[in-house]
Amino acid sequence: MPEPTKKSGSAFTKKPKSLHVCAGSTAEFTAETAKPEVKVKWQKDGKDIQASNKYIIKQDQTLHTLIINDASKEDDVVYSVISGTSKVKFEMKIKGQDGKDEKPSSKPEAAENNESVPVSSPSPEPVGELKDEAPFSTSEKEEDEIVTVITPPPAEDKEDDLATSTPSPQPPSDDSLPESAKGRKDSVWSLGEAPPDDIDKPEDTPRSTLLIEKPQSGSVTVGGDITFIAKVEAKDLLRKPTIKWFKGKWMDLASKTGKHLQLKETFDRLTKVHTFVMSIIKAKDNYAGNYRCEVNYKDKFDSCSFDLEVKEVPEVSPSIDIRSAFKRSGEGQEDAGELDFSGLLKHRANREVKQEETVPEEDVWEILKNAPPQEFERIAFEYGITDLRGMLKRLKRMKREEKKSEAFAKKLESAYQTDKGGKIKFVVELADPTVELKWYKNGQEIRPTPNQKKYVFEHKGNQRILVINNCTMADDAAYQVMAGDEKCSTELFVKELPVTITKELEAVKTTVNERIELDCEVSEEGANVKWFKNGVEIPREIRSRFRFKSDGMKHTLVIEDAKKEDTAVYSAMTTGGKSEAHVQVDLKPLKVLQDLTDQTVRLGKPLVLHCEINPANIPGRWYKNAQLIQGTDRVKITHKGRSHKLEIENAVVDDMGDYTFVPEGYSMSLNGKVHVIDPPKIHLDSLNYPENTVTVTAGNKLRLEIPVTGQPAPKVVWMKGERVILDTGSRVRAESFPDHSTFTIDVAEREDTGMYKIVLQNEAGEDSAQIKIKVVDIPDPPQAPIVTEVGGDWCSMIWETPLYDGGSPILGYFIERKKKQSSRWMRLNFDVCKEKAFEPKKMIEGVPYEVRVFAVNAIGISKPSEPSKAFVPLAVTSEPSMLVVDEVTDSTVTMKWRPPEHIGAAGLDGYVIEYCFEGKDEWIVSNQELIEKTKYTIPGLPSGEKIFVRVKAINAAGASAPRMHPHPILVKEVIERPKIRIPRHLHQTYIRRVGEVVNLLIPFQGKPRPKVSWMTNGQPVDPTQVNIRNSETDSILFIRKADRKHSGKYELTVKVENHEDKATIDIQVVDRPGPPEVVKIKDIWGENVALEWTPPKDNGNAEITGYTIQKADKKTMEWFTIIEHYHRKSTTVSELVIGNEYFFRVFSENMCGLSEEARVTKDSAMIVKEGSNYKNPDYQEYDFTEPPKFTHPLVTTIAVSGYNATLNCSVRANPRPKVIWMKNKIVIDNDPRYRMFSNQGVCTLEIRKPCPFDGGTYSCKAINDLGEAQVDCKLEVKVA
Repeated sequence: MPEPTKKSGSAFTKKPKSLHVCAGSTAEFTAETAKPEVKVKWQKDGKDIQASNKYIIKQDQTLHTLIINDASKEDDVVYSVISGTSKVKFEMKIKGQDGKDEKPSSKPEAAENNESVPVSSPSPEPVGELKDEAPFSTSEKEEDEIVTVITPPPAEDKEDDLATSTPSPQPPSDDSLPESAKGRKDSVWSLGEAPPDDIDKPEDTPRSTLLIEKPQSGSVTVGGDITFIAKVEAKDLLRKPTIKWFKGKWMDLASKTGKHLQLKETFDRLTKVHTFVMSIIKAKDNYAGNYRCEVNYKDKFDSCSFDLEVKEVPEVSPSIDIRSAFKRSGEGQEDAGELDFSGLLKHRANREVKQEETVPEEDVWEILKNAPPQEFERIAFEYGITDLRGMLKRLKRMKREEKKSEAFAKKLESAYQTDKGGKIKFVVELADPTVELKWYKNGQEIRPTPNQKKYVFEHKGNQRILVINNCTMADDAAYQVMAGDEKCSTELFVKELPVTITKELEAVKTTVNERIELDCEVSEEGANVKWFKNGVEIPREIRSRFRFKSDGMKHTLVIEDAKKEDTAVYSAMTTGGKSEAHVQVDLKPLKVLQDLTDQTVRLGKPLVLHCEINPANIPGRWYKNAQLIQGTDRVKITHKGRSHKLEIENAVVDDMGDYTFVPEGYSMSLNGKVHVIDPPKIHLDSLNYPENTVTVTAGNKLRLEIPVTGQPAPKVVWMKGERVILDTGSRVRAESFPDHSTFTIDVAEREDTGMYKIVLQNEAGEDSAQIKIKVVDIPDPPQAPIVTEVGGDWCSMIWETPLYDGGSPILGYFIERKKKQSSRWMRLNFDVCKEKAFEPKKMIEGVPYEVRVFAVNAIGISKPSEPSKAFVPLAVTSEPSMLVVDEVTDSTVTMKWRPPEHIGAAGLDGYVIEYCFEGKDEWIVSNQELIEKTKYTIPGLPSGEKIFVRVKAINAAGASAPRMHPHPILVKEVIERPKIRIPRHLHQTYIRRVGEVVNLLIPFQGKPRPKVSWMTNGQPVDPTQVNIRNSETDSILFIRKADRKHSGKYELTVKVENHEDKATIDIQVVDRPGPPEVVKIKDIWGENVALEWTPPKDNGNAEITGYTIQKADKKTMEWFTIIEHYHRKSTTVSELVIGNEYFFRVFSENMCGLSEEARVTKDSAMIVKEGSNYKNPDYQEYDFTEPPKFTHPLVTTIAVSGYNATLNCSVRANPRPKVIWMKNKIVIDNDPRYRMFSNQGVCTLEIRKPCPFDGGTYSCKAINDLGEAQVDCKLEVKVA
């Protein structure tokens, strides 16, 4: 048996279990890792779970907890916990009010991706009795407690799959299995037997979200066919859903399709229904088991489980040929060509000794073992073996079986089994007792440690024994023993015994709010005990009234603060037993600790009714005037322990009445009355004043009448600030009446403006309000105006708004002026000026003036402002004189002028120059700042344009009239002769290698901008080959990759109008030269050889500077340099080895280097010893010439009229002959009805659509210098 392998250990020592919880409750999942502070990730439906109020994630050393609050139907999905490469899956199922699941699920409870299932392995049957392959089977565990069978895993050497070994321990009998493992879909029969008859069928589940027709469970006999159909409605789907078929737990059947399994899908466009079909063809007994169909579409998911039962055929099955084991399990699959080992195993139920079946008449393996390898393919074809690769592996393993172990006289058995807490002994016998022995567990060496009784190592002669005491589930692993370089392996399976209940639960009867404890004892410490209430598992939540205790073998369920709904049947369940007890919770006698009292509350104040009863936690209901009170945002009902409260925010008059509290379950009631009083209130809405503001004109009378309410009649107080206004005042007074209050001001003054407060008070409370009284008057005078600008007879003035507008908006202003020496003011505007600026006019230049302003509002005109500072009106200067042109260029014009003749008292600040293009009216300011000089250059003008220029004088009074040049000015520079300034390094030939960059900058001068042109060899430069870039002062010639064709003389021409200048630049592009034309051996004497060669035909556009000569022995043909940089065209090579034969080659060299190729001598030079010179014999050259001779003659042919006909023959001649075709001895020439071909001596004449007239004698004649030959044939054309 091959050595069983075991995957790496799980990162979890305790895995989360699937839970059934009620909607709205809390679920808690716990996982424990082997190492502390390990990073753990929780997932929901494959997506990471983030900590929130909904999901609480905790970690305490090795304990990891996930708490899900307020469970709902959306939480009924698959969850997983991941640590490193370990992954455990589990479910949370939501139950409704009736205790049934909200959503059916067929997914497994928990599974880990990287752990193998520790199970027993059945022994393989003899080769002659192997069963046919099974394309899809499973041995994975699907529940926590399950007895399964493991298929022998592949050994480390993949070619030892079928090696024989010692038998494995037999699995436990059905009687020793726990009740939970019997009759389940995932027990032993799911791996190869038909399922038991008493298996519970899945209950009908409610209609799913995707599947409208689910596959149903079925049965089929061995060798029969069966089909399962699933349908999905696609009306609301935008694309095709994804469907997966599984067998067992996670085996995806998509990779197992072949001759035994087919998956198909169709779509009906009328009904919009997707149909998915899974067909099992020629079913085998190991196809039986549980299958699952999963459908996904975006965020929607649906699944369905169904069973397949495979029944045995009544008659005895015929013997199975060993060759059937080597039929390919599926074409195009990954496992095609490999032996299906699971199909060859016998099932546990058929372990009884069977009668010897008939074997093939011929032993194929004996024939193959004795046959040479070249005969394997023929034998396989003869006996129907199609899997040649599997057959060759089998033969190789059979030869290895004959090899005996050198280190072990007796190896370990393939597998061992023991009970949890038991002892196991591994024994091996060594061939050499001196060999060093090491034991390994899951690849880790087992080392003896002092004071450790777990592992005991013993030596008895050649036997080496490892004893493992007190086996636990951690000892369930793969073990290896190494003896030198050889090893043998085994696997230990630890069986966990069922836990039974040794002490039953006892019934409990108590009252509400009491503590309940239910105790039981089990047969094993640390056992897992599940608690149920009325058959529903009690979730282990953090904030729950249910607490779970375990002390050794004792397990306790504690219910804190018992309620009446806790009355139920409670049960404790272990893997081997169950105990039930009834719990009865009754009510306690009611006692009133605090009764309701009558209350009086103010309108708008909170109302609280409070009472206390015993026992605590008794709910109750509140009534008002015999009507049930429901809690709202304003009315809050609270219950905490013994205390019951009814709280009303902002009591209203409707809250008055009789209130009653009735405890639930009791006939007693508590009563109280509530009275609401009305505090005083001020009604300002009747005044119809916006924002409670009253406006009165100064000097007028004001009387306000304010309505008030309140019971009893409130006391009214009027106040302004801290001063109380009495009813005895003379000008300002206040009076009170039962339903209103009056406030009077006989003559309003500006000081009466302000906030007034009215206050109402009675025993129910008080109320207050504020009224703003605004007394309006004429505004204050504005501040003194400011004169900002002065002209010859006018000025500009501005001013600010008055500080006080009199309580009314400013409507405008009046302006007055006067001479500084006068006292008479004159109004300048008779209409109100609404702006805060004004321009007085018609003033006398040089005379000082003052101005002032009046403000105007709806009440009247203010007093005048303070007069402004005195100012004197001033005039601008006269225009500048003598404006002339000083200088003109292509882009600038320089102007000169003289100052104005009359400047005046304001002086002269500077000048502004403006220009305008001829034909346009837009004047452009040239200088942004004033200039004091009388000369200015206008920059940035376009060449060739005509402009007009004018100048203005500026002083404090403004700009003067402009002085304009009388004629337009032409912007054009004086002509300067062109001149090319060639750089010094370009005075001689400019040399560049092929592929280099040519970049030449040629400066020049000339005005206006010269015209530049380039010529090469009398032709303009090709812009596709050479790039030319020109500027005002230079020209650039640029070649990105120089080539030899770019060599030549380049002529640069610079032209300004009728003047021009030329310069010539010689560019030479050089490259490596070609090899010499001919290299000859002129003479050979002694150890010397005289060579001679001719110069190369291509010198690379540069002078040949030398040659390099190399020699090579004919035997090795390795070249060695003899002479470098040699200038002559002949040389003598000395010191050659006698008896060797040499070849010579010569490289050409110029300024770019050696030529890429060398010219090699046609003949070799043989260095012979003097006196023994060997002379080669002379052979006469063979003459291949011959006269024409036909090797294949023409054949008489019968053709059909209207269809092309061909005549063929072949001729041999040297030199090539001339071929002539003739009809009836007349040469056929230039006739379109005939086509003649000649290829490699084959001559063809094609006659296009012949007619009876074309019949006759055809001849083919071949002629060359040595003779001629001719062949004839007859052609007959028949009419179709």
